[in-house]
Order: sequence, then structure tokens, then C-alpha cells
Amino acid sequence: MMRTTQTTVRFSSPFLLKGFDRAQPAGDYLVDHDEKLIEGISWLAYRRIGTFIHLPAIGISSPVQQIVEIDEKDLEDCLSRDRSTT
Repeated sequence: MMRTTQTTVRFSSPFLLKGFDRAQPAGDYLVDHDEKLIEGISWLAYRRIGTFIHLPAIGISSPVQQIVEIDEKDLEDCLSRDRSTT
């Protein structure tokens, strides 16, 4: 059994995630966290199996919409750097 949790993250400045060929513009982005149920234990627990970001940012019209798998730690690092520069 799987579940997906969707959150919105905000970048105040352009940012570059590992594996991207260019910086993404500042803005709000949807992020999906896919998790799989850990079976065989007596309580519900999930293990994260993937993190995905929706491109482009919310409100930017583009003919191409894509969902790209990213490293969750890299996302957290980029968000921390963004907060420290604002």
C-alpha cells in the first residue's frame, strides 16, 4: 500500500537542485512525497520511497509541465540556503 503527500514549498530566490541543468525561478512549487506501508508490524508506519517536484512553479504558464524526482536532502538544503539569504 502506498500514499502520496503533497506540500508546497516557497523559494524567494532562484535555486539549483542537484541534477538540474539550470536554476529554477523563485516561486511556489508543489512537492510530492511517495511513501510505502511497512508491513509486518503492529502499527501503521510508512517509509519514504521518493520525492518529486512539479515544474514550473505555480502560476508560471508554460507549455511543458513535468514532475521530476529529486533528493529530499538536497531540497531541504536548498530551502535552508534560501531562508538564510532572505
